[in-house]
Amino acid sequence: MSAKRAAWSPDSWSALPIMQVPDYPDPQALKDVEAKLATFPPLLFAGEARDLKKRLAEVAEGRRFLLQGGDCAESFAEHGPDHIRDFLRVFLQMAVVLTYAGGTPVVKVGRLAGQFAKPRSKPTEKIGDVELPSYRGDIINGMEFTEEARTPDPQRMLQAYRQSAATANLIRAFVQGGYADLERVHQWNMNFVAGSPQGHRYEQLANRITESLSFMRSIGITGENTPQLRQTNFFTSHEALLLGYEQALTRLDSTTGEWYATSGHMVWVGDRTRQADHAHIEYVRGIRNPIGLKCGPSLDPDELVQLIDIINPDNEAGRLTLISRFGAGKVGEHLPKMIRAVQREGRKVVWVCDPMHGNTISAESGYKTRPFGRILSEVQDFFAVHRAEGTHPGGIHVEMTGDNVTECTGGATEISDADLSDRYHTHCDPRLNADQSLELAFLVAELMHNERVAKGEIAAMASA
Repeated sequence: MSAKRAAWSPDSWSALPIMQVPDYPDPQALKDVEAKLATFPPLLFAGEARDLKKRLAEVAEGRRFLLQGGDCAESFAEHGPDHIRDFLRVFLQMAVVLTYAGGTPVVKVGRLAGQFAKPRSKPTEKIGDVELPSYRGDIINGMEFTEEARTPDPQRMLQAYRQSAATANLIRAFVQGGYADLERVHQWNMNFVAGSPQGHRYEQLANRITESLSFMRSIGITGENTPQLRQTNFFTSHEALLLGYEQALTRLDSTTGEWYATSGHMVWVGDRTRQADHAHIEYVRGIRNPIGLKCGPSLDPDELVQLIDIINPDNEAGRLTLISRFGAGKVGEHLPKMIRAVQREGRKVVWVCDPMHGNTISAESGYKTRPFGRILSEVQDFFAVHRAEGTHPGGIHVEMTGDNVTECTGGATEISDADLSDRYHTHCDPRLNADQSLELAFLVAELMHNERVAKGEIAAMASA
Protein backbone atom coordinates (compact mmCIF):
# COMPACT_ATOMS: atom_id res chain seq x y z
CA MET A 1 0.00 0.00 0.00
CA SER A 2 2.90 2.39 0.69
CA ALA A 3 4.02 2.11 -2.95
CA LYS A 4 0.57 3.10 -4.17
CA ARG A 5 0.57 6.06 -1.79
CA ALA A 6 3.95 7.31 -2.98
CA ALA A 7 2.74 9.09 -6.13
CA TRP A 8 -0.50 11.06 -6.25
CA SER A 9 -2.33 12.64 -9.18
CA PRO A 10 -5.90 13.86 -9.52
CA ASP A 11 -6.84 10.55 -11.18
CA SER A 12 -4.80 8.14 -9.03
CA TRP A 13 -8.00 7.23 -7.17
CA SER A 14 -9.31 5.54 -10.32
CA ALA A 15 -6.90 2.61 -9.93
CA LEU A 16 -8.29 1.66 -6.52
CA PRO A 17 -11.50 -0.01 -5.32
CA ILE A 18 -14.41 2.38 -4.92
CA MET A 19 -17.68 2.33 -3.00
CA GLN A 20 -20.98 4.11 -3.66
CA VAL A 21 -20.30 4.62 -7.37
CA PRO A 22 -23.30 4.98 -9.72
CA ASP A 23 -23.63 2.70 -12.74
CA TYR A 24 -23.75 5.01 -15.75
CA PRO A 25 -25.17 3.22 -18.81
CA ASP A 26 -23.08 5.23 -21.29
CA PRO A 27 -19.40 5.45 -20.21
CA GLN A 28 -18.46 7.63 -23.17
CA ALA A 29 -21.14 10.19 -22.33
CA LEU A 30 -19.76 10.28 -18.79
CA LYS A 31 -16.21 10.89 -20.06
CA ASP A 32 -17.45 13.67 -22.34
CA VAL A 33 -19.19 15.50 -19.49
CA GLU A 34 -16.19 15.17 -17.17
CA ALA A 35 -13.92 16.50 -19.93
CA LYS A 36 -16.23 19.47 -20.39
CA LEU A 37 -16.30 20.17 -16.66
CA ALA A 38 -12.50 20.18 -16.66
CA THR A 39 -12.60 23.25 -18.93
CA PHE A 40 -15.00 25.20 -16.68
CA PRO A 41 -13.82 27.94 -14.30
CA PRO A 42 -13.15 26.93 -10.69
CA LEU A 43 -15.97 27.51 -8.21
CA LEU A 44 -13.52 28.96 -5.68
CA PHE A 45 -9.93 30.11 -5.33
CA ALA A 46 -7.25 28.13 -3.53
CA GLY A 47 -6.52 31.10 -1.26
CA GLU A 48 -10.06 30.89 0.13
CA ALA A 49 -9.52 27.24 1.09
CA ARG A 50 -6.25 28.20 2.78
CA ASP A 51 -8.09 30.93 4.70
CA LEU A 52 -10.59 28.36 5.96
CA LYS A 53 -7.74 26.05 6.97
CA LYS A 54 -6.20 28.84 9.08
CA ARG A 55 -9.51 29.38 10.85
CA LEU A 56 -9.94 25.67 11.44
CA ALA A 57 -6.45 25.58 12.94
CA GLU A 58 -7.75 28.04 15.52
CA VAL A 59 -10.70 25.73 16.14
CA ALA A 60 -8.25 22.88 16.75
CA GLU A 61 -6.44 25.10 19.25
CA GLY A 62 -9.68 25.89 21.10
CA ARG A 63 -9.95 29.52 20.00
CA ARG A 64 -12.89 29.20 17.58
CA PHE A 65 -16.02 27.07 17.09
CA LEU A 66 -17.18 25.52 13.82
CA LEU A 67 -20.80 25.77 12.72
CA GLN A 68 -21.35 23.56 9.68
CA GLY A 69 -24.85 23.08 8.37
CA GLY A 70 -27.24 22.97 5.46
CA ASP A 71 -29.39 20.67 3.39
CA CYS A 72 -28.98 16.91 3.56
CA ALA A 73 -28.89 17.05 -0.24
CA GLU A 74 -29.42 20.09 -2.42
CA SER A 75 -32.05 19.76 -5.09
CA PHE A 76 -32.49 21.29 -8.52
CA ALA A 77 -36.10 22.13 -7.68
CA GLU A 78 -35.28 24.24 -4.59
CA HIS A 79 -32.93 26.82 -6.00
CA GLY A 80 -34.75 30.12 -5.74
CA PRO A 81 -33.06 33.13 -4.14
CA ASP A 82 -35.63 33.15 -1.33
CA HIS A 83 -34.69 29.58 -0.38
CA ILE A 84 -31.00 30.49 -0.21
CA ARG A 85 -31.72 33.74 1.67
CA ASP A 86 -33.90 31.99 4.26
CA PHE A 87 -31.21 29.36 4.86
CA LEU A 88 -28.62 32.11 5.34
CA ARG A 89 -30.95 33.96 7.69
CA VAL A 90 -31.27 31.12 10.15
CA PHE A 91 -27.58 30.21 9.76
CA LEU A 92 -26.58 33.78 10.67
CA GLN A 93 -28.97 33.66 13.61
CA MET A 94 -27.34 30.45 14.84
CA ALA A 95 -23.87 31.93 14.38
CA VAL A 96 -24.66 35.13 16.27
CA VAL A 97 -26.19 33.13 19.13
CA LEU A 98 -23.07 30.96 19.36
CA THR A 99 -20.75 33.96 19.11
CA TYR A 100 -22.56 36.26 21.54
CA ALA A 101 -24.04 33.82 24.05
CA GLY A 102 -21.23 31.27 23.69
CA GLY A 103 -18.51 33.88 23.76
CA THR A 104 -16.46 32.32 20.94
CA PRO A 105 -15.77 33.38 17.32
CA VAL A 106 -17.60 31.11 14.89
CA VAL A 107 -16.29 29.65 11.62
CA LYS A 108 -19.24 29.47 9.22
CA VAL A 109 -19.31 26.57 6.76
CA GLY A 110 -22.40 25.66 4.77
CA ARG A 111 -23.40 22.28 3.38
CA LEU A 112 -24.30 23.87 0.06
CA ALA A 113 -23.10 24.91 -3.40
CA GLY A 114 -22.08 21.31 -4.09
CA GLN A 115 -23.90 18.98 -1.68
CA PHE A 116 -25.80 17.05 -4.37
CA ALA A 117 -24.61 13.44 -4.03
CA LYS A 118 -25.72 11.06 -1.28
CA PRO A 119 -24.45 7.60 -0.30
CA ARG A 120 -27.14 4.94 0.05
CA SER A 121 -27.39 1.87 2.23
CA LYS A 122 -28.75 -0.17 -0.70
CA PRO A 123 -28.01 0.20 -4.44
CA THR A 124 -31.65 -0.42 -5.41
CA GLU A 125 -35.11 0.39 -4.09
CA LYS A 126 -38.17 -1.81 -4.49
CA ILE A 127 -41.80 -0.70 -4.50
CA GLY A 128 -44.21 -3.55 -5.10
CA ASP A 129 -42.78 -5.67 -7.88
CA VAL A 130 -40.71 -2.84 -9.36
CA GLU A 131 -37.02 -2.54 -8.45
CA LEU A 132 -35.01 0.51 -9.56
CA PRO A 133 -31.68 2.14 -8.70
CA SER A 134 -31.76 4.10 -5.43
CA TYR A 135 -31.95 7.87 -5.55
CA ARG A 136 -28.37 9.12 -5.07
CA GLY A 137 -28.88 12.86 -5.26
CA ASP A 138 -29.81 15.22 -8.08
CA ILE A 139 -26.27 15.26 -9.46
CA ILE A 140 -26.70 11.56 -10.33
CA ASN A 141 -30.39 10.73 -10.86
CA GLY A 142 -33.93 11.87 -10.13
CA MET A 143 -36.08 11.27 -7.09
CA GLU A 144 -39.17 10.14 -9.04
CA PHE A 145 -39.66 6.38 -8.97
CA THR A 146 -39.45 5.78 -12.72
CA GLU A 147 -36.84 4.00 -14.79
CA GLU A 148 -36.02 7.17 -16.70
CA ALA A 149 -35.56 9.32 -13.59
CA ARG A 150 -33.55 6.72 -11.66
CA THR A 151 -31.10 6.03 -14.49
CA PRO A 152 -27.82 7.88 -13.71
CA ASP A 153 -27.37 10.77 -16.15
CA PRO A 154 -23.97 12.51 -16.44
CA GLN A 155 -25.61 15.66 -17.83
CA ARG A 156 -26.84 16.31 -14.31
CA MET A 157 -23.26 17.14 -13.31
CA LEU A 158 -23.38 20.19 -15.57
CA GLN A 159 -26.56 21.41 -13.92
CA ALA A 160 -25.07 20.78 -10.47
CA TYR A 161 -22.01 22.85 -11.41
CA ARG A 162 -24.12 25.75 -12.66
CA GLN A 163 -26.36 25.69 -9.59
CA SER A 164 -23.32 25.53 -7.30
CA ALA A 165 -21.82 28.55 -9.03
CA ALA A 166 -25.05 30.54 -8.77
CA THR A 167 -25.54 29.60 -5.11
CA ALA A 168 -21.95 30.47 -4.16
CA ASN A 169 -22.18 33.83 -5.95
CA LEU A 170 -25.44 34.73 -4.21
CA ILE A 171 -24.07 33.75 -0.81
CA ARG A 172 -20.97 35.88 -1.43
CA ALA A 173 -23.19 38.82 -2.37
CA PHE A 174 -25.24 38.42 0.79
CA VAL A 175 -22.38 38.10 3.29
CA GLN A 176 -20.14 40.73 1.70
CA GLY A 177 -22.83 43.12 0.50
CA GLY A 178 -24.48 44.10 3.77
CA TYR A 179 -26.97 41.33 4.53
CA ALA A 180 -24.71 39.99 7.31
CA ASP A 181 -24.42 43.47 8.89
CA LEU A 182 -25.03 43.17 12.63
CA GLU A 183 -27.24 46.23 12.34
CA ARG A 184 -29.69 43.86 10.60
CA VAL A 185 -29.69 41.38 13.48
CA HIS A 186 -33.42 41.97 14.12
CA GLN A 187 -34.33 41.50 10.46
CA TRP A 188 -32.94 37.95 10.45
CA ASN A 189 -35.87 36.82 12.63
CA MET A 190 -38.26 35.24 10.13
CA ASN A 191 -42.02 35.66 10.49
CA PHE A 192 -42.82 32.05 11.37
CA VAL A 193 -39.99 31.94 13.91
CA ALA A 194 -40.55 35.37 15.46
CA GLY A 195 -43.69 34.26 17.32
CA SER A 196 -42.12 31.08 18.72
CA PRO A 197 -40.34 30.68 22.07
CA GLN A 198 -36.96 30.63 20.30
CA GLY A 199 -37.91 33.70 18.26
CA HIS A 200 -38.67 35.65 21.44
CA ARG A 201 -35.42 34.45 22.98
CA TYR A 202 -33.50 35.50 19.90
CA GLU A 203 -35.17 38.92 19.90
CA GLN A 204 -33.98 39.48 23.47
CA LEU A 205 -30.42 38.62 22.43
CA ALA A 206 -30.74 40.89 19.40
CA ASN A 207 -31.76 43.74 21.68
CA ARG A 208 -28.59 43.25 23.73
CA ILE A 209 -26.50 43.25 20.56
CA THR A 210 -28.20 46.46 19.39
CA GLU A 211 -27.40 48.10 22.72
CA SER A 212 -23.77 47.01 22.41
CA LEU A 213 -23.57 48.40 18.86
CA SER A 214 -25.03 51.69 20.05
CA PHE A 215 -22.33 51.95 22.70
CA MET A 216 -19.64 51.05 20.16
CA ARG A 217 -20.89 53.75 17.77
CA SER A 218 -20.66 56.29 20.59
CA ILE A 219 -16.93 55.59 20.92
CA GLY A 220 -16.31 55.62 17.17
CA ILE A 221 -16.50 51.90 16.27
CA THR A 222 -18.83 51.48 13.28
CA GLY A 223 -19.35 49.24 10.30
CA GLU A 224 -17.56 51.81 8.16
CA ASN A 225 -14.26 51.51 10.05
CA THR A 226 -14.69 47.93 11.33
CA PRO A 227 -15.67 45.60 8.45
CA GLN A 228 -16.28 42.67 10.81
CA LEU A 229 -19.48 44.39 11.94
CA ARG A 230 -21.05 44.54 8.47
CA GLN A 231 -19.71 41.51 6.64
CA THR A 232 -18.57 37.99 7.40
CA ASN A 233 -16.74 35.04 5.86
CA PHE A 234 -18.78 32.09 4.70
CA PHE A 235 -17.34 28.88 3.27
CA THR A 236 -18.87 25.98 1.34
CA SER A 237 -18.51 22.24 1.86
CA HIS A 238 -19.89 18.94 0.62
CA GLU A 239 -19.21 15.23 0.63
CA ALA A 240 -16.67 14.32 -2.05
CA LEU A 241 -18.62 11.29 -3.23
CA LEU A 242 -18.72 11.57 -7.03
CA LEU A 243 -14.99 11.47 -7.72
CA GLY A 244 -15.21 11.98 -11.47
CA TYR A 245 -16.87 15.33 -10.81
CA GLU A 246 -14.32 16.20 -8.14
CA GLN A 247 -11.39 15.29 -10.38
CA ALA A 248 -12.72 17.48 -13.18
CA LEU A 249 -12.71 20.45 -10.79
CA THR A 250 -9.33 19.70 -9.22
CA ARG A 251 -6.85 22.38 -10.26
CA LEU A 252 -3.18 23.19 -9.75
CA ASP A 253 -2.72 26.40 -7.75
CA SER A 254 -0.26 28.60 -9.60
CA THR A 255 0.93 30.36 -6.44
CA THR A 256 1.83 27.24 -4.43
CA GLY A 257 2.11 24.46 -7.01
CA GLU A 258 -0.37 22.39 -4.98
CA TRP A 259 -3.61 20.69 -6.02
CA TYR A 260 -6.95 21.97 -4.76
CA ALA A 261 -10.51 20.79 -5.17
CA THR A 262 -12.21 23.90 -6.50
CA SER A 263 -15.70 22.44 -6.06
CA GLY A 264 -15.88 23.54 -2.41
CA HIS A 265 -13.69 25.06 0.28
CA MET A 266 -13.92 21.92 2.39
CA VAL A 267 -14.83 18.38 1.35
CA TRP A 268 -15.42 15.36 3.52
CA VAL A 269 -15.34 11.57 3.25
CA GLY A 270 -18.40 9.76 4.52
CA ASP A 271 -18.65 6.85 6.93
CA ARG A 272 -19.37 4.45 4.05
CA THR A 273 -16.38 5.43 1.88
CA ARG A 274 -13.50 5.90 4.35
CA GLN A 275 -11.66 2.63 3.63
CA ALA A 276 -7.93 3.37 3.89
CA ASP A 277 -7.01 1.54 0.68
CA HIS A 278 -9.95 2.76 -1.41
CA ALA A 279 -10.52 5.56 -3.89
CA HIS A 280 -12.06 8.28 -1.71
CA ILE A 281 -9.21 8.39 0.82
CA GLU A 282 -6.73 8.29 -2.06
CA TYR A 283 -8.37 11.33 -3.64
CA VAL A 284 -8.56 13.55 -0.55
CA ARG A 285 -5.00 12.80 0.61
CA GLY A 286 -3.61 14.69 -2.38
CA ILE A 287 -5.69 17.87 -2.37
CA ARG A 288 -4.74 20.68 -0.01
CA ASN A 289 -8.23 21.75 1.03
CA PRO A 290 -9.40 21.25 4.59
CA ILE A 291 -10.74 17.68 4.79
CA GLY A 292 -13.54 16.24 6.91
CA LEU A 293 -13.80 12.60 7.94
CA LYS A 294 -17.04 11.10 9.24
CA CYS A 295 -16.39 8.79 12.20
CA GLY A 296 -19.09 6.27 13.06
CA PRO A 297 -19.34 3.43 15.59
CA SER A 298 -17.67 0.94 13.24
CA LEU A 299 -14.42 2.93 13.06
CA ASP A 300 -11.66 1.37 15.15
CA PRO A 301 -9.35 3.87 16.93
CA ASP A 302 -6.23 2.33 15.36
CA GLU A 303 -7.86 2.59 11.93
CA LEU A 304 -8.65 6.23 12.67
CA VAL A 305 -4.99 6.94 13.42
CA GLN A 306 -4.04 5.23 10.15
CA LEU A 307 -6.49 7.43 8.23
CA ILE A 308 -5.18 10.55 9.95
CA ASP A 309 -1.63 9.65 8.94
CA ILE A 310 -2.70 9.15 5.32
CA ILE A 311 -4.72 12.35 5.05
CA ASN A 312 -2.58 14.60 7.23
CA PRO A 313 0.97 13.14 7.35
CA ASP A 314 2.48 16.54 8.20
CA ASN A 315 0.17 16.94 11.22
CA GLU A 316 -0.98 20.33 9.97
CA ALA A 317 -3.50 22.05 12.25
CA GLY A 318 -6.75 22.84 10.44
CA ARG A 319 -6.15 20.24 7.75
CA LEU A 320 -8.39 17.51 9.20
CA THR A 321 -11.80 17.72 10.89
CA LEU A 322 -13.14 14.55 12.54
CA ILE A 323 -16.94 14.54 12.43
CA SER A 324 -18.27 12.04 14.95
CA ARG A 325 -21.70 10.48 14.31
CA PHE A 326 -22.59 7.77 16.79
CA GLY A 327 -26.19 8.25 17.89
CA ALA A 328 -27.65 9.23 21.26
CA GLY A 329 -26.45 6.97 24.04
CA LYS A 330 -23.42 5.70 22.09
CA VAL A 331 -21.02 8.65 22.39
CA GLY A 332 -19.57 7.53 25.73
CA GLU A 333 -18.82 4.10 24.31
CA HIS A 334 -16.93 5.21 21.19
CA LEU A 335 -15.68 8.81 21.38
CA PRO A 336 -13.30 8.53 24.38
CA LYS A 337 -11.35 5.71 22.72
CA MET A 338 -10.94 7.78 19.57
CA ILE A 339 -9.88 10.90 21.45
CA ARG A 340 -7.32 8.96 23.50
CA ALA A 341 -5.83 7.35 20.39
CA VAL A 342 -5.51 10.73 18.67
CA GLN A 343 -4.07 12.39 21.78
CA ARG A 344 -1.63 9.52 22.33
CA GLU A 345 -0.23 10.01 18.82
CA GLY A 346 -0.13 13.80 19.19
CA ARG A 347 -2.31 14.43 16.16
CA LYS A 348 -3.80 17.89 15.56
CA VAL A 349 -7.48 17.61 14.59
CA VAL A 350 -10.77 19.46 14.90
CA TRP A 351 -13.44 17.49 16.77
CA VAL A 352 -16.99 18.09 15.53
CA CYS A 353 -20.31 16.48 16.46
CA ASP A 354 -22.79 15.37 13.80
CA PRO A 355 -25.88 14.59 15.93
CA MET A 356 -28.10 13.91 12.92
CA HIS A 357 -27.01 10.76 11.10
CA GLY A 358 -26.89 8.42 14.09
CA ASN A 359 -30.38 9.40 15.23
CA THR A 360 -32.54 8.64 12.20
CA ILE A 361 -35.57 6.47 12.94
CA SER A 362 -38.77 5.40 11.19
CA ALA A 363 -41.81 6.96 12.84
CA GLU A 364 -45.08 5.07 13.28
CA SER A 365 -46.49 7.19 10.46
CA GLY A 366 -43.88 5.69 8.13
CA TYR A 367 -41.85 8.88 7.75
CA LYS A 368 -38.12 8.89 8.38
CA THR A 369 -37.45 11.36 11.17
CA ARG A 370 -34.96 12.45 13.84
CA PRO A 371 -36.18 13.19 17.38
CA PHE A 372 -34.86 16.54 18.61
CA GLY A 373 -34.28 15.10 22.08
CA ARG A 374 -31.87 12.53 20.68
CA ILE A 375 -30.05 15.18 18.67
CA LEU A 376 -29.58 17.32 21.77
CA SER A 377 -28.54 14.31 23.85
CA GLU A 378 -25.74 13.43 21.46
CA VAL A 379 -24.43 17.01 21.51
CA GLN A 380 -24.52 17.09 25.31
CA ASP A 381 -22.63 13.79 25.51
CA PHE A 382 -20.10 15.10 22.98
CA PHE A 383 -19.34 18.10 25.20
CA ALA A 384 -19.25 15.97 28.36
CA VAL A 385 -16.73 13.52 26.89
CA HIS A 386 -14.44 16.31 25.73
CA ARG A 387 -14.59 17.93 29.14
CA ALA A 388 -13.65 14.60 30.76
CA GLU A 389 -10.80 14.06 28.29
CA GLY A 390 -9.51 17.64 28.51
CA THR A 391 -9.99 18.29 24.78
CA HIS A 392 -11.86 20.96 22.82
CA PRO A 393 -15.38 20.29 21.48
CA GLY A 394 -14.79 22.11 18.21
CA GLY A 395 -18.17 22.36 16.53
CA ILE A 396 -21.43 20.92 15.30
CA HIS A 397 -22.40 19.58 11.87
CA VAL A 398 -26.17 19.64 11.28
CA GLU A 399 -28.66 19.11 8.49
CA MET A 400 -31.01 22.09 8.63
CA THR A 401 -33.03 24.44 6.49
CA GLY A 402 -34.45 27.93 6.70
CA ASP A 403 -37.83 26.59 5.58
CA ASN A 404 -40.75 25.95 7.92
CA VAL A 405 -40.67 22.18 7.48
CA THR A 406 -41.92 19.39 9.74
CA GLU A 407 -39.32 16.66 9.38
CA CYS A 408 -37.74 16.24 12.83
CA THR A 409 -39.99 15.60 15.81
CA GLY A 410 -39.81 17.43 19.11
CA GLY A 411 -38.27 20.74 20.04
CA ALA A 412 -39.99 23.65 21.77
CA THR A 413 -42.73 23.67 19.11
CA GLU A 414 -43.38 19.99 19.88
CA ILE A 415 -43.64 18.59 16.36
CA SER A 416 -45.30 15.19 16.69
CA ASP A 417 -45.38 12.09 14.53
CA ALA A 418 -48.79 13.20 13.29
CA ASP A 419 -47.34 16.58 12.22
CA LEU A 420 -44.66 15.12 9.94
CA SER A 421 -46.93 14.94 6.91
CA ASP A 422 -47.76 18.66 7.09
CA ARG A 423 -44.56 19.96 5.48
CA TYR A 424 -42.24 17.02 4.87
CA HIS A 425 -40.26 18.38 1.93
CA THR A 426 -36.81 16.81 2.16
CA HIS A 427 -35.37 15.00 -0.87
CA CYS A 428 -33.42 12.65 1.38
CA ASP A 429 -32.94 12.89 5.16
CA PRO A 430 -35.02 14.88 7.69
CA ARG A 431 -33.71 18.35 8.54
CA LEU A 432 -34.11 20.68 11.50
CA ASN A 433 -36.40 23.58 10.65
CA ALA A 434 -35.53 27.18 11.44
CA ASP A 435 -37.05 27.13 14.92
CA GLN A 436 -35.36 23.86 15.90
CA SER A 437 -32.03 25.08 14.49
CA LEU A 438 -32.23 28.21 16.58
CA GLU A 439 -33.19 26.21 19.67
CA LEU A 440 -30.19 23.94 19.15
CA ALA A 441 -27.90 26.98 18.80
CA PHE A 442 -29.05 28.36 22.16
CA LEU A 443 -28.54 24.99 23.83
CA VAL A 444 -25.06 24.63 22.33
CA ALA A 445 -24.22 28.20 23.38
CA GLU A 446 -25.05 27.22 26.96
CA LEU A 447 -22.72 24.23 26.70
CA MET A 448 -19.98 26.48 25.30
CA HIS A 449 -20.51 28.93 28.15
CA ASN A 450 -20.28 26.11 30.69
CA GLU A 451 -17.02 24.95 29.08
CA ARG A 452 -15.53 28.40 29.49
CA VAL A 453 -16.67 28.53 33.13
CA ALA A 454 -15.11 25.11 33.76
CA LYS A 455 -11.82 26.27 32.27
CA GLY A 456 -11.88 29.44 34.31
CA GLU A 457 -11.82 31.72 31.28
CA ILE A 458 -14.79 33.83 32.34
CA ALA A 459 -13.51 34.23 35.89
CA ALA A 460 -10.09 35.23 34.59
CA MET A 461 -11.65 37.80 32.25
CA ALA A 462 -13.69 39.27 35.11
CA SER A 463 -10.63 39.66 37.34
CA ALA A 464 -8.41 41.09 34.61
